[in-house]
Formats: sequence, structure tokens, C-alpha cells
Amino acid sequence: MTDDIITDATESIDLRMTRVLPASPDEVFDAYTDAEKQKIWFSILDTEPGIVEIEVDLRVGGEQTAVWGPNREELFRETQVFHVIDRPHRLVTTSSGSSPDGMTMTTEVEVTFAPHPDGTLMTVVQTGFPSTEMRDFFTRHAWVGAFARIEAFLRGA
Repeated sequence: MTDDIITDATESIDLRMTRVLPASPDEVFDAYTDAEKQKIWFSILDTEPGIVEIEVDLRVGGEQTAVWGPNREELFRETQVFHVIDRPHRLVTTSSGSSPDGMTMTTEVEVTFAPHPDGTLMTVVQTGFPSTEMRDFFTRHAWVGAFARIEAFLRGA
């Protein structure tokens, strides 16, 4: 896995992360976009049961909504609007989310799925973070955790 922190001349605060996952691009794309598969991998590494609710309308202009957390009082919420769907190669979305403390954020996310000798190279480019601290949190925790969970799902954990 590589992660690059990108800040360009326009002062956008962005990140780029990659992970090789042990499955075909079709399988990784489906794991990432299918609501029933997401419900499994969102919580696959949790030691305590929590809340995971996901709905996906996988079409340009459609939305994915996800609500998750340890209990009803501590829920994260995210809505992604699909702008580009090129199965199984590329997705582009606008992601709007909120955390239990009321903080909100909207970013643009591009995810690509490329064949790799060991499976699929999944690359995430997320742009428009409101601060370097938030970008760094997503670099160190959010995407690392998502990649680990998707990999565990694909390995049948």
C-alpha cells in the first residue's frame, strides 16, 4: 500500500491511497458498491456488534447512503452521489458526511480498480478536505480501515 499526501497550487487538500486486493476488478468493484456486501465488510473486523445501514442506487445521479456506528447515539452518516460509473474500472462521487459530534464535510472521491498480478490495484483520490488534520485522519485511519475491511471480506474472513 502506498499513500501520498497531495497539496496542489490551488491549495486543495487532497489524498491518494492505493492497495492491492486479492480479487478481480469485478469482485472488488462489487464489494465496494454492493449494499449487502458493504454491510458485511463495514463490520467484519469489529469485536462488538454495531449499527450498519446501507442503501445503494448504483446509477449516475443515484446515491449511496451509509449510517454506521457503535450504537444509535454515536452514528456516522455519509451520502455519496454517483457522477461516473465505469464498471469495473472507475467511480467518481461527491461524498457528504457527518460524525456523531456534528462535524460535516463534503469531498470528491475517485476510485479506480486496475488489474494487478496479485488481484486488483484499488486507488482512491479524495479531494477538497477542509483541513490537513482531516485529510491526515482519512489517510491514517478511514481509508486504511476500509481497505483492511474490504480485504478481509474478499479473503472470506
